[in-house]
Amino acid sequence: MSRARAIVAIPSGRRTKWAILVFWLIIVAVAGPLSGKLTGAEKNDASAWLPAGAESTKVLDVQSRFQSPNIFTAVLVYDRQSGLTSADKAKAAADVLRFRGVPSVVHSQVAGPLVSRDGKAIETIVPVNLGSKGWNGASDAATTLRTIAHSNANGLAVHITGPLGNAADSANAFKGIDGILLVATLAVVIGLLLITYRSPVLWLMPVISAVVALATAQGLIYLLARHGLTVNAQSAGILLVLVFGAGTDYALLLTARYREELRRHEDRHEAMAVALRRAGPAILASAGTVIISLLTLTIAELNSTKSLGPVLAIGVAVALLASMTLLPALLVIFGRWLFWPVKPAYGTEEPTTRGFWARVGRRIAVRPRVVWVVTALILGAMATGLLGLKAGGLTTAEGFRHTPDSVVGQTVVNQHFPAGAGQPVIVIGNQPQAAQLASAFKSTPGITGVTGPVSEAGHAYLQGTLTSAPDSQAAFNTVDRVRAAVHAVPGASALVGGNTAVTLDISRASAHDRTVIIPVILVVVFLILGLLLRALIAPLMLIATVVLSFAAALGVSALMFDHVFNFGGADTSFPLFVFVFLVALGIDYNIFLMTRVREEAGKHGPRRGALTGLSATGGVITSAGAVLAGTFAALATLPVTFLAELGFAVAFGVLLDTIIVRSVLVTALNLDLGHWVWWPSKLSRQSTPEPDLLEEQPSAVS
Repeated sequence: MSRARAIVAIPSGRRTKWAILVFWLIIVAVAGPLSGKLTGAEKNDASAWLPAGAESTKVLDVQSRFQSPNIFTAVLVYDRQSGLTSADKAKAAADVLRFRGVPSVVHSQVAGPLVSRDGKAIETIVPVNLGSKGWNGASDAATTLRTIAHSNANGLAVHITGPLGNAADSANAFKGIDGILLVATLAVVIGLLLITYRSPVLWLMPVISAVVALATAQGLIYLLARHGLTVNAQSAGILLVLVFGAGTDYALLLTARYREELRRHEDRHEAMAVALRRAGPAILASAGTVIISLLTLTIAELNSTKSLGPVLAIGVAVALLASMTLLPALLVIFGRWLFWPVKPAYGTEEPTTRGFWARVGRRIAVRPRVVWVVTALILGAMATGLLGLKAGGLTTAEGFRHTPDSVVGQTVVNQHFPAGAGQPVIVIGNQPQAAQLASAFKSTPGITGVTGPVSEAGHAYLQGTLTSAPDSQAAFNTVDRVRAAVHAVPGASALVGGNTAVTLDISRASAHDRTVIIPVILVVVFLILGLLLRALIAPLMLIATVVLSFAAALGVSALMFDHVFNFGGADTSFPLFVFVFLVALGIDYNIFLMTRVREEAGKHGPRRGALTGLSATGGVITSAGAVLAGTFAALATLPVTFLAELGFAVAFGVLLDTIIVRSVLVTALNLDLGHWVWWPSKLSRQSTPEPDLLEEQPSAVS
């Protein structure tokens, strides 16, 4: 036995299986306590999300020299539609004194109360230093201010909006996200595994493997976060879903091959060793493709995207390791009875060779060209929905699936005060040019109420109020005009920031990242498929089907967002994230199908290989797709629009890919192209007599 075979056989060895089990027990004992600390290591402040080189990020860097970067401004708005009373105004004035008494409030910068012109609302600006807690402390700070403002309100409506209010509501939306996702994901995975395996016990093995992988990945990521790796609430939530989805996928693929080998080998240890040798390369290649594709995100400009790649890549790598070591060890330790009540007996035929997908394959074989052309046209029609995809970004209100207090408060502010009140545009430049900067800033259309300049650490600091809603296109255009105006001031080295500038820079960085990363991922996937399949035509064919599947999924998602869910649009990073997950994860199924097709084509010829590959893998691929889709669909349980959209698009895309694209379109193309699929490898020149494809197929396990 070669060294490679000996290494592969370790998890299935009679003694080494126990060593593998002990190894993972030690890992869990160490990583388990650390995994619970990951939430505390999250960085959810602006710098953890912004593009590092963006102008708004540079403004935050300069500001941090003379004030804490963790100062969040709360805009408290009091509203009485029938008109403010003298008691209302007195209360607002008294509240200002109480706000200044809160230790975290920057009392020198508290402004107000300001009564609206129509006499129906009062606005107070309260900057709060959240200290080392940063974004994570926003909810508690908002609660403190809200308690003060609501006391003795006597029918006066009070809302907290502005950066602190938005941060607090976002933090509350993500609060408990791990627990909610874990419960939802477990429920989906267990339910689908029970249906797939039809066994009351077998489902435990993939779940145990995935839970161990998740705890290990979270513990490892926590340690790396302590030494510079950036983790935020979004990446932590997606990590949970991806580890469960990918880990269960790999478990399904390996278990399916193990079940086949149990029918060929009487000794379960030998059966697992063969299963690892046969299915292992495909699973390793699949996971490797996902990991490398995720690591391409590190070239992104947007920090939240850049940091997402390593976090998720670590999760997939750990899920792979657990699936290839812990899972096989558990399966061999417990033996064939795990498959009860349908145990794979030695010498029996694998039922998939006469099952549903075998019948589908024979029907496709009648007119494969008609099948793939019609399927491609249908997918193309679904992709036309892309024309209506609005991925220019979500407003603050659209970012939530409910209506939090900060959104209500901003609506009140927009009704009674200048639309950008509480979320100013910030201009910072060299102090000697302060007067020129102020003049250029004040003369910019769309800006009102310019304050300053204030000298801070050699810089001139100015603020201006937008006349448009801070998350509107008109506000973005105003930021561009301000930048053009102040950049033209000689020697000022002016920078323009603020919340609106941050949103604008994020949108532009997302567009850049889509343009750069998508082609890189396609090249990576092509190279991996080419090396694995030792062909050029097959990788090109598979990539074309993946792109078509992605476009169809995105097109249908756009229609659903507009006409069913009424989301109002999509986040700027939505297309890239969907592409990464659908293409990287979709390649999993391509690899598993095509490596089996290639294996069978070498024995029986390419056309027979296509049908045998489909009948042997169709069931497990669709089952794996259902589990992965179910785990991503769990994101729809969250109150954050972006994650709900991502969950729907990936879940729908995975189901479309596994049921239609992999099983029907790719099989039809394999049958139609025949030997040419494997050009220029030797297999493309191999001449193997094939029986009538419409006859019953010989057993794939023979």
